[in-house]
Amino acid sequence: MVAIELDGVRKAFDDAVALADVSLSVEEGEFFTLVGPSGCGKTTTLRTIAGLSAPTDGTVRFDGADVSDTPVEERNVGVVFQSYALFPHMTVAENVRYGLRFTDPPRGLTADERVDELLELVDLPDMGDREPDELSGGQQQRVALARALAPEPDVLLLDEPMSALDARLREQLRREIKRIQKELGVTTVYVTHDQEEALAVSDRLAVMHDGGVEQVGTPVDVYERPATEFVASFVGENNVFSGVVAGREGDELAIEVDEKAPAGHRFRVAAAEDHAVGDRVTFCVRPTKLSPDANANRVTVALDATEYLGGTTRLYGEWAGREVVLRLPEPPDGDAIIVGFDPADATVL
Repeated sequence: MVAIELDGVRKAFDDAVALADVSLSVEEGEFFTLVGPSGCGKTTTLRTIAGLSAPTDGTVRFDGADVSDTPVEERNVGVVFQSYALFPHMTVAENVRYGLRFTDPPRGLTADERVDELLELVDLPDMGDREPDELSGGQQQRVALARALAPEPDVLLLDEPMSALDARLREQLRREIKRIQKELGVTTVYVTHDQEEALAVSDRLAVMHDGGVEQVGTPVDVYERPATEFVASFVGENNVFSGVVAGREGDELAIEVDEKAPAGHRFRVAAAEDHAVGDRVTFCVRPTKLSPDANANRVTVALDATEYLGGTTRLYGEWAGREVVLRLPEPPDGDAIIVGFDPADATVL
């Protein structure tokens, strides 16, 4: 069942268009993420879902009902902001209880029982009497989450809630948020600019760019089968090539790329769609798919820089006047390496 639907939503601030014809849907109980670079419109989309910002055009629906003009306090949504927005003059328990200001506690609980239940849920059972400034950043984030969940909202909205935390703590807390979300079954929309975080936590995600949606899909779909050049470049590392179809054999295209490749050099790539000779196409290959062991599409890459990342080594090099990025288990010997890729490992955009 569709819990949230945006249909042709547009948001303009004077002459600036923040959202341009955004249409997407979020299923009931789904963990759905909006990911993209700064200024792409993801926070504006979240605020529009919350009712904090009214759309200039288009419709927002909850469970099929139009809520475009419904104020935030009547939408039964919980919101966790980037800054957490905890009240410094209130204790942890009082901050959580503040989430009940518009409604009675659910399931016949008293306010104190609901606060205790939530502090147990976010693993802060003995901290109700503490002040916010006595907590770590991760603990403050959990209090903000508990406050948002206090009225048992139909929809939970999270606006980059972990952007101020260090990398290890972010990894820990995103697992906790995912656990809590699944335990409660609450429909969740999460905003982040961190591609790895989006892939890790989401049931599905929408990649946003310049106020629009580039692609919606599962993490595997978006990573393995990017729909556009922007998605291919933004979500993880990618090597993107453009060229002209020079021939076709079965489900494989022969593409002459635009780079300064040796005369007659062609890449073979798999293509499900029908492309004619002379068509311009763009395709991408993940760094992990370029391998010295591949027998097809072999090129010699002159190496410029190496980064050891623990489990793998990232290599930057040059082929035919363009940068190529590789990911290998171990760094190679010498200042050049011959690599290739299987035609099936290329994605035509």
